[in-house]
Amino acid sequence: MSFKDKIFNNQSPWGTPPGGGGGRSPGGNGSGTRQDPPSLDDIIKNFQKTINKFSGGKSGGSKPIIIGLLIILGLYVASGLYRVLPDEQGVVLRFGKFVNTTQPGLHYHLPMPVERVLTPKVTKVNRVDVGFRPASDSGRSSGVGNVPEESLMLTGDENIVDINYSVFWVIKDAGKFLFNIQSPVETVKATSETAMREVIAKNNIQTILTEGRANIELEVQDITQQILDEYQSGIQITQVQTQQADPPEQVIDAFRDVQAARADRERSKNEAEGYANDVIPRARGEAEQVLQQAEAYKKEVVAKAEGEASRFTAIYNEYRNAKQVTQERMYLETMEKVLADIDKVIIDKESGSGVVPYLPLPELKKSGSSN
Repeated sequence: MSFKDKIFNNQSPWGTPPGGGGGRSPGGNGSGTRQDPPSLDDIIKNFQKTINKFSGGKSGGSKPIIIGLLIILGLYVASGLYRVLPDEQGVVLRFGKFVNTTQPGLHYHLPMPVERVLTPKVTKVNRVDVGFRPASDSGRSSGVGNVPEESLMLTGDENIVDINYSVFWVIKDAGKFLFNIQSPVETVKATSETAMREVIAKNNIQTILTEGRANIELEVQDITQQILDEYQSGIQITQVQTQQADPPEQVIDAFRDVQAARADRERSKNEAEGYANDVIPRARGEAEQVLQQAEAYKKEVVAKAEGEASRFTAIYNEYRNAKQVTQERMYLETMEKVLADIDKVIIDKESGSGVVPYLPLPELKKSGSSN
């Protein structure tokens, strides 16, 4: 008798089966043999065999299961690696909520379903047309479709201008771009139209149609960017380009006539200014020359008068001291001045007593006629 039989006294440890005496089969005929219950070791071995059948391996303990679980866990953890390309930004979402933004390169996030990553293109230049629609967008076979409710604007001098322009933009911050604004295209269009109407209202139509376009484009770009930054849209405006700026179609002929008249006026004005710039400086130069000559003559006359007055004073002082000598001197100086400019013949009284005075009248007539 085995040790197990001694312990249980030939009785099943699970008690007498229902429907009959001990050791009988459920059929109740008493002919069935008694079967011992499976041991714990047998149960573990049968379980391992079942696992090995599904895994295609042989029974060898719990080591293959652990290895398989580790491989699956490693693949799950490695699924969190992601790469952001140079023209992208990574937007990390944790349970659908924005967490942070990553730059180009290799990064890691918690695997699904905890976190996931969006990688929008941030270097792509987008375009928004205001005031017109290209043929492909308007459904026309050719040409450009005008949108008057967007293009007609009031100028500072109370005229109306028909202006079409395009706005070019890129994504500056992908996180703000995806979660702070619902419709980027409509937002850019509305803000740029608001900025354009503000700038157009501060300028007259002549400036808008001619030399002021470049300044208007820069000012519209700055105002649009300020509005988008206040919205935290994550959008960067790169350029505002004016496609067309004309008066309304109904009055464009009259406007061109006015422009031609203004051009004629400007031409006449420029010609008059050119003539004035030529005549006025010359007249001013001549007047200045006359003034300088008068000033020089004045100084000459004054200096001469002062010199003669000084000379007269000096002669008078000498005359008071020696009247006879001074008189003779003055007489001789006067005769020197008079006789210096005429032809003369001097005859001494002693040597010229026999000389007959002769007046050459024919020679005098010749000299008088030549003068």
